Amino acid sequence: MGERRREHGALEAEVMAALWAQARPMTASEVHEALGDPELLAKTVLTVLGRLHAKGLLDRERSGRAHAYAPRRGPADEVASQMNQALARGTDRAAILQHFVAGLDPEDERALRDLLDTRE
Repeated sequence: MGERRREHGALEAEVMAALWAQARPMTASEVHEALGDPELLAKTVLTVLGRLHAKGLLDRERSGRAHAYAPRRGPADEVASQMNQALARGTDRAAILQHFVAGLDPEDERALRDLLDTRE
């Protein structure tokens, strides 16, 4: 019985969500337990935590014989950073923003308009 395959980046997102939910540094075994997937190997969680640390998304500190990991930023900051990175990869920023706004549901569009109006 092997681990089920996830979409690219899905396990990283699950690990980050588990860390954000606890709002405290967690060891790999604590993250593994929090994920609650009996098919997921603890070693896989440790590998993902190492990758997230190498990417600069997590801080790591000694906790006994293990390391405890904590997000460097909150979830809103991280998603906003990803959005800015995606925008920076494009050549026509106005077109990208136009398509982004066109895909928003009405409630999100209103929230965006309100945010932009308060900046003026």
